[in-house]
Amino acid sequence: MSHLVRFADRTGGIRVGLLAGEQLRPLAVASMGELLRRPVAEIRALAEAAGEPGSTAGVRLLPPLDGRMEVWAAGVTYLRSEEARREESADEDVYARVYRAQRPELFFKSAAWRVVTDDEPIAVRADSANNVPEPELGLLLTGTGEIAGYLVVDDVSSRSIEGENPLYLPQAKIYTGSCAVSARVRPAWEVPDPRSLELRMRILRDGTEVFAGDASTAQLNREPAELVEYLWRDNDFPDGAVLSTGTSVVPGLDLGLRPGDVVEIEIAEVGSLRSSVVLGADEVRRVLATR
Repeated sequence: MSHLVRFADRTGGIRVGLLAGEQLRPLAVASMGELLRRPVAEIRALAEAAGEPGSTAGVRLLPPLDGRMEVWAAGVTYLRSEEARREESADEDVYARVYRAQRPELFFKSAAWRVVTDDEPIAVRADSANNVPEPELGLLLTGTGEIAGYLVVDDVSSRSIEGENPLYLPQAKIYTGSCAVSARVRPAWEVPDPRSLELRMRILRDGTEVFAGDASTAQLNREPAELVEYLWRDNDFPDGAVLSTGTSVVPGLDLGLRPGDVVEIEIAEVGSLRSSVVLGADEVRRVLATR
């Protein structure tokens, strides 16, 4: 199994490479944005022609986004998500209509510089009574909307703020520490069927599992290509983007995240993501400032 990665080498230089086991081979590009300005066929050729393998010792994996890249997300793409959103909302019919509508719900999630990755903290909002992780399959997209790879995304959200009024969605979804992605991206050409991937999430509290859930991307009611087509309508992503495809693993209303919790997400054939939980954005800002 190999993964596309963005990493800081032993000298502090930022590079893009192909990671297979403990061997890391650099690609002949300066950034992830430069890589995604190419078609997938060319990206695959670059990966197959990657440089001599080197050790991962002293290497630090970074979020696989840079430059002008953005993270967007789709909502209410699984029946369980539609049910959960109706449970928490004062306007239940909004979500039922979106689930059945021709046009999907798509929303901006994060700029590249605000994204965190493996073993970095996610945050619960200090002004929210109920915050949850939302494990999702993410699509790494080229500048023309081709799917170049798959990754794990945690669309951390405030259920209480969004439930109060759907117009508060940006505040519920977009804040420092609300978007985590796996550092490793599985190349699209190595995933035969993205609609048959098993997804698992668990929440640990003081070392004890307080929630576990699983689902399959087979339960998606939207094709990934359909979501991409709507995202690209009258929109430009010259350096590519990440599109998160929605969640079907949703904790109950009685189980919100707390500072000190640990969230573990795994998607078969794609990878994993592990995050600790902090209150507010201060700790997340400290991590971002050290990059």
